Amino acid sequence: MAGMSQHESEAMTRLLLKLRGQYTILLVEHDMQAVFALSDRITVLVYGSALACGTADDIRNNPQVRECYLGSERASARRKMAGHSEVQA
Repeated sequence: MAGMSQHESEAMTRLLLKLRGQYTILLVEHDMQAVFALSDRITVLVYGSALACGTADDIRNNPQVRECYLGSERASARRKMAGHSEVQA
């Protein structure tokens, strides 16, 4: 919920939770706390390609997602060598 304070982001999450089940919602978001709270299914994109799809638990426990978004020395070195900046989740 880019540009929102923590309080605003939490309020928006509560609003979207109320709408869940009444409407189909496509959420493009980097606030993983909100994504995990709101999503039935998550697709993680890396440089425009789908890396993983699944439930919140599937995504939290996916080693490729963890490496890309939580980082590792090896992943960080690969991104730097490819000319990409660090990815923030």
